[in-house]
Amino acid sequence: MARRPIALVTAAVLLLEAPGIVAINAVMARFVKAQSMSLDGMDPDAMYAGTWALGIGSGALLVLCALVPLIAAIRDRRPARPGRILLVGCAVVHGVLGAVTVGLLGWGAFAFMMVVVGLIVLTLVAYGEQRGGDGAAQARPEPPEAVASA
Repeated sequence: MARRPIALVTAAVLLLEAPGIVAINAVMARFVKAQSMSLDGMDPDAMYAGTWALGIGSGALLVLCALVPLIAAIRDRRPARPGRILLVGCAVVHGVLGAVTVGLLGWGAFAFMMVVVGLIVLTLVAYGEQRGGDGAAQARPEPPEAVASA
């Protein structure tokens, strides 16, 4: 199966997306600072700092999300539970942002977001249940007939 290439492509896309998110937030922060924008009387400097913090935090989370499929590809094993939870959360956020981008940026941005969602889900499915890996997957209860006849 092509698990490793799928995971590597997913990691590469997420790693390339991280600086893009930081750059978008940097542009928004410049606009906020230049126009002295505020929400409901909030300090414009707080808005500027918050926009930068959101950009840096989002970029860091995308890098963290990219490390999960990268490590999975290197080890050729499915990610641990926290890694899978992180990837599911990343897919959900990309899905919601994809729905928002249709109205704001158009169908091209939506298509990109859905490709990222597809890559994340494909990585999770490709590294699904592995045969012989988990003890829980191997330990199956006996049928009731076998237990009753014993």
